[in-house]
Amino acid sequence: MKFFWRFFKYLKPYIRSMLSANLCMLLFVLFNLLSIGLIMPFIDLLFNPAKPDFKPEQDISILDIKDYLTYKLNEYLVQYDKLDLLVYLCILIVLVFTLKNLFQYLQTYFMSPVDQGVIRDIRLDLYAHFHKLSLGYFTEEKKGILISRIMNDVLIIRDAITAVINSFFRDPPSIILFTIVLFIFNWKLTILIFAMLPIIAFFLARIGKSLRRKSTRSQERIANTTSMLDETFGAMRIVKAFGTEEYEVSRFRESEKNYFNLIISLVRRRGLASPITEVIGVFAVAIILYFIGTQIITGQSDMTPGAFLVYLGIFFQLMPTLKLLGQAFIQVQEGRAASERVFNILDTEPKIFDSPDAVEIKSFNESIQFKDVNFKYEKSDSILKNTSLEIRKGEIVAIVGPSGAGKSSLIDLIPRFYDVESGTILIDGVDIRKIRIKSLRELMGIVTQETILFNDTIRNNIAYGIKNPSIDKITGAAKAANAHNFISELESGYDTLIGDRGVKLSGGERQRLSIARALLKNPPILILDEATSSLDTESEILVQQAIERLMEGRTSIVIAHRLSTVQNADKIIVLNEGVLVEQGTHIELLKLNGLYCKLYNMQFKL
Repeated sequence: MKFFWRFFKYLKPYIRSMLSANLCMLLFVLFNLLSIGLIMPFIDLLFNPAKPDFKPEQDISILDIKDYLTYKLNEYLVQYDKLDLLVYLCILIVLVFTLKNLFQYLQTYFMSPVDQGVIRDIRLDLYAHFHKLSLGYFTEEKKGILISRIMNDVLIIRDAITAVINSFFRDPPSIILFTIVLFIFNWKLTILIFAMLPIIAFFLARIGKSLRRKSTRSQERIANTTSMLDETFGAMRIVKAFGTEEYEVSRFRESEKNYFNLIISLVRRRGLASPITEVIGVFAVAIILYFIGTQIITGQSDMTPGAFLVYLGIFFQLMPTLKLLGQAFIQVQEGRAASERVFNILDTEPKIFDSPDAVEIKSFNESIQFKDVNFKYEKSDSILKNTSLEIRKGEIVAIVGPSGAGKSSLIDLIPRFYDVESGTILIDGVDIRKIRIKSLRELMGIVTQETILFNDTIRNNIAYGIKNPSIDKITGAAKAANAHNFISELESGYDTLIGDRGVKLSGGERQRLSIARALLKNPPILILDEATSSLDTESEILVQQAIERLMEGRTSIVIAHRLSTVQNADKIIVLNEGVLVEQGTHIELLKLNGLYCKLYNMQFKL
């Protein structure tokens, strides 16, 4: 249970609301008992007149509650008019039921901020923790599964915590009070009835254990389904292009069939708890009716009709309370499974983090150096092998090589998206692992081949990561990126919503927005990962002009497959199978007649 109980820390901010809710719950329990207890005087008033030989001065101890209540009722029947007593009793019934329902509503009123607050806080913690994890974590996990953890598992945990809180302040007090009253009225019969409770507990324990297993499997299935939906919606263009709509529907149908069968089994198993409790309760009621009925028929019972109905009414109230307690137990089992999944994420330590002695850097002044760098992903062979190179301030450095040579991996190491396996990367002589990650990345602007935009306005996409930039600065960045003209032609201009991942814009327009975003950030180091490879000729020209403006006065690191775009670079780095095999200018590398020359000749068919 350690996973589940850890979530109770989320209740601390809501202690006041929770205590108010539970005070109202206790008052509800009390008035609920009183509402049942009023059956006795009402019935006895109508059908059990005071005995003729009743003596009001009779001395009866208040500790003998049943006899004391009977005595007091007879005393009132002798001293007061029955019609007056009936009026007072009716008023009291209305008052008690009104207060009972008022406190029930107030419990919901005060508990609602606790319910929703716990959901919000757990989701915020999960979402914030996701942002602390390195990129490597997201390459290993499916997005849909992570989304399911935030949306579905958190709800299950909330339901379990709420069930425990409500049950703790409602069910045990109710059971205790009801049991005391039952013992007062007939302790022998009550002991006989309560002997059945271990049977209920046994069945609930078996059901709860099974539900926990099935709940875990059901959440895994819904997570996989969520992941499938995310992938399919993101690739809808490909689905339609390849005519695989029927295949995707059948794949989803199969996933839903498995989930359907599991949920049916889960719901059926969960539904066993209530009828089992109720059937055992019916056996108990039959025993009550038989024993008390026998005593009444043989004249051995000292119960009045009102007392008998109160005993029966309280027992019937006890049965739903026991069922609710059983349901809370079952919800705890399901919540435990969900909490384990959530805490497995929260317990995952980020692999990229600031060292205790990390320093801030405000500027880039000299060079970036790779010294004997080796790197591989968690489940891969070596990607970079003994790589050493230097990128001096103000240089334009191009990185070229065949696919899979390690080009993207090399530039991902500079902003510490990943850490080196061995070796060192230095900025101005300082190991980047000794630099605060935030200040390191503030030095860099990154434009990738796959343009990442958000479902927001053009203004907010350009200003992403910049606090309150003026519209003049946003417009200036857009003009420099050759984006202002097409933005101005849109109906809402800079306030146009661009859709998911910028789907309402062309590839060239999206790329120019990402360049405008980098221009507004105005970083001293620029990283370009094949920013023009997927564009048509006209768009490529506009984007290339924007890139040239972006590179002015900056240290630029460019990955390029089209070698025509890097001929003017100050230095060209050639990678092959993770090894730096050549470096120099375009002319120098052609003279070497090595891999670069081969790649160049293949592209231009020389």
